[in-house]
Amino acid sequence: MASAKPKKKNPRLASGRKRARQDVKLNAANTSLRSKYRTAVKNVEKAVAAGDKAKATELFAKAQSIVDTVADKGIFHKNKASRDKSRLSAKVKGLQAPAATA
Repeated sequence: MASAKPKKKNPRLASGRKRARQDVKLNAANTSLRSKYRTAVKNVEKAVAAGDKAKATELFAKAQSIVDTVADKGIFHKNKASRDKSRLSAKVKGLQAPAATA
């Protein structure tokens, strides 16, 4: 039988209690940034799927900034951020520009 997760004990030392309080805030901030990162990437991919090069380029510029911020804060590794930016860039560049009518 699988037992339930063991209940977390409250830290006894004041420094441990403070650390626990800080961890809650830090976790919330990291979760928010991670969500913003995923949303930005998803928006670029949606624009690429729709074939809208102008919108995809605009969203990619915003996504690049968010990806760099998340990497700088150490939420994702800098190599992962770089890889994701590279892949998104290739997708955006792969779109055909709207044909100009003569």
